Amino acid sequence: MRCWVNILAFCCWVQGNMAQNFNQPSVTQVTEPVNMGESPVWDRRVGKLFFVDIHDGRIMAYDYDKQTMDVAAEFSGNDLTPIILTKNNPNVMIAGLNRNLAKIALYNKSAEAHILHTVQNEKPKNRFNDGKADSRGRVWIGTMGHEPSNGSLELNAGALFKFSKDNVKTPTVVIPKISISNGLTWSLDGTLFYYIDTPSEEVVQYDYYAENGSIANKKVVFSTKEKKMGYPDGMTIDENGNLWIALYNGGSVIEINPSKGTLLRRIPIPAQYTTSVAWGGPNLDVLFVTTAKRSLTLKEREGQPGAGSLYAVTNLGVRGLPEFEADL
Repeated sequence: MRCWVNILAFCCWVQGNMAQNFNQPSVTQVTEPVNMGESPVWDRRVGKLFFVDIHDGRIMAYDYDKQTMDVAAEFSGNDLTPIILTKNNPNVMIAGLNRNLAKIALYNKSAEAHILHTVQNEKPKNRFNDGKADSRGRVWIGTMGHEPSNGSLELNAGALFKFSKDNVKTPTVVIPKISISNGLTWSLDGTLFYYIDTPSEEVVQYDYYAENGSIANKKVVFSTKEKKMGYPDGMTIDENGNLWIALYNGGSVIEINPSKGTLLRRIPIPAQYTTSVAWGGPNLDVLFVTTAKRSLTLKEREGQPGAGSLYAVTNLGVRGLPEFEADL
């Protein structure tokens, strides 16, 4: 009798651990590597996850159903980031092309970028880095200082800009003296704005006023300084109001509760330079993660063959929200 009890207990233990394992996050490489992946965005209208290969000037497209990747647009010799969906037109993206805010047609090799405005003419080596549309279709997009392949980043040379239909040629400088304008998103109720200037190693929060798109009352909600876990980079939010942040030089993605300033989860990604995150898939329950290999040595690349690839994280038990679309 005792033998059968022991066997039953063992079977229950195995089943419990199997269930627990099945509920663990799963990280899957879904594309071949690019040089500097960034700015992922899911377009539910076409079932594709778009992202950029910054320094090769390419927009890449990962087809979720076909599990294939192709080049949706290419502007060789230019830095291209971010990309933002446009309202009522899945064939056109708003993009940062060097220091230019531009409209880019997808899958049209003969189409040139339509330049809407160029910022920071006094800083010719700056470039755009990250950005998104807000709930009113305004475009929030930031720049960063010059970053030579070998050398120090020019600090406090960038800014976060806000473009709307009536001020495309005269954008508002929302936050000046930024070093690397990076992750940004809004709270579920639209009353808070979250933002990352990467070298600060801080995630900050502002009160947000949707009517006119203004912000106030800066507050730090999370910092990686003391934790030495990497630099906060791209960011998104989930249906519970928690933030998901890629850690550059940290080989991972973290989930934080911004209202409590607590770290909830850290998920390893097999690439040292994780750059950004976006929810996608038909149910918005896949966390797509872009990575880079540009700064890796040859030896490091051998140890990280997937660096630069797009990864899909599943079994997270939470979903994201659709991205807002630009209306300029």
